[in-house]
Amino acid sequence: MSVSVFDPRTVDAAVATPAVTALVEPSAAQAEVSAVKKVFITTQGCQMNVYDSDKMLDVLGDSHGMQVTHNIDEADVLLMNTCSIREKAQEKVFSELGRWRKLKEKRPDLVIGVGGCVASQEGDNIQKRAPYVDMVFGPQTLHRLPELYDQSNEQKDIAPKNRIGTVDVSFPSIEKFDFLPEPKVDGFKAFVSIMEGCSKYCSFCVVPYTRGEELSRPLDDVLAEIDTLAEQGVREINLLGQNVNGYRGEKDDGSICRFAELLHYVSHVDGVERIRYTTSHPLEFTDDIIDAYAQLPQLVSHLHLPVQSGSNAILAAMKRNHTIDVYTTQIDKLKAVRPDIHLSSDFIIGFPGETDADFQDTLQLAKDLNFDHSYSFIYSKRPGTPASELPDDVSFATKKARLAEFQKVIIDSTLQKSHDMVGTTARVLVEQVANRHPDCLIGTADNTRTVMFPYDEDKMDELLGKIVNVRITDFVSPHMVKGELVEVVA
Repeated sequence: MSVSVFDPRTVDAAVATPAVTALVEPSAAQAEVSAVKKVFITTQGCQMNVYDSDKMLDVLGDSHGMQVTHNIDEADVLLMNTCSIREKAQEKVFSELGRWRKLKEKRPDLVIGVGGCVASQEGDNIQKRAPYVDMVFGPQTLHRLPELYDQSNEQKDIAPKNRIGTVDVSFPSIEKFDFLPEPKVDGFKAFVSIMEGCSKYCSFCVVPYTRGEELSRPLDDVLAEIDTLAEQGVREINLLGQNVNGYRGEKDDGSICRFAELLHYVSHVDGVERIRYTTSHPLEFTDDIIDAYAQLPQLVSHLHLPVQSGSNAILAAMKRNHTIDVYTTQIDKLKAVRPDIHLSSDFIIGFPGETDADFQDTLQLAKDLNFDHSYSFIYSKRPGTPASELPDDVSFATKKARLAEFQKVIIDSTLQKSHDMVGTTARVLVEQVANRHPDCLIGTADNTRTVMFPYDEDKMDELLGKIVNVRITDFVSPHMVKGELVEVVA
């Protein structure tokens, strides 16, 4: 998926001018507006990439006063934040770059940058195949974008074919967080990255090779960012990491803060009423985290815990290093303290060696645990991973049929759970006026459903950004319900 990120906070370029504009020098205000550089960015992949794209925009805005545009034709800088999870990710990147090349042929001063996991994986190869790309940077070096931009800008008077692109796909520890601007956010929800990379080395996954080993941000740095966001009115914090519950952040006394302890710290930040996190690993979903669900009402009653397969044989081939019994035992413990917990997960269908019996185990697991929703994909090789050396012996037709059967189970579960909300009361963070229903406000329930309810216009300001209880009265769609306001909770 490719998403254009647009920020409406742009300079108003409407400046009054005399009638005979051709004979009048531009005003200082006009010159300043015309000098503002604009950035167009596409973002592929996971929520970590969305977070990183926001930070790219922040560093360029902070250092060079650049502004975001959703119109590619008016952009001075084109950035592509890539993801290597999906099939043929590299070729999709080069295909998009081919379209961007035509723009650069028309506007030689256009600066093109490629970041993210494909950039980290491909490195110099991007420069070889697409020499018109000015900047290549990895997830850990996005904070160096201003420097890379300046280096590429120094070559603007050189013929395009003779320019030398800048490449920085190194892994400089957790350095990038020390150089990012103060966090800024519009709205009442925000993501906070607390760790980078993964050290689990699942056989199918490229993350350890593109983002490096697990590195956790110091506790004080994480809490300082959350404090800043809360002061801006953020009520819900979503903690991010490739293996977020493996967080091991250093405290100021040199001791280590584990993830469960971090949850307690975040719950005590003034203004934070809800806490989410993604993405977790079953090996790190420990009893102290389950205890946090019993103790912290701020933790939403939703858990995303990827399992990937319901077959122990396939889990072993994936090098997940846990069994289904380990997974289900922890889920049972969680349900004991949070009976209303909603579950979601990730599944890979058609992994090498997956038999009909293995697939039936996966299908049964989905039925037994009654997942609220899932992210499920057909297996495809990721270059450089151990699984890419395995014979891909499941036919595409079989993979496709299995995926359809699996997804029907999940879709049916999603529909049923949304219907079951009717007659219950949901805790909702009120976020905005509904676009198509201006007489209603909308927000998000703990279980990720969008909830819409009518409101008194005179009380809109009293409701936006608040946690409210809504009695659900109607099913609207698989991921949306409608209700009536009961009370303001916080």
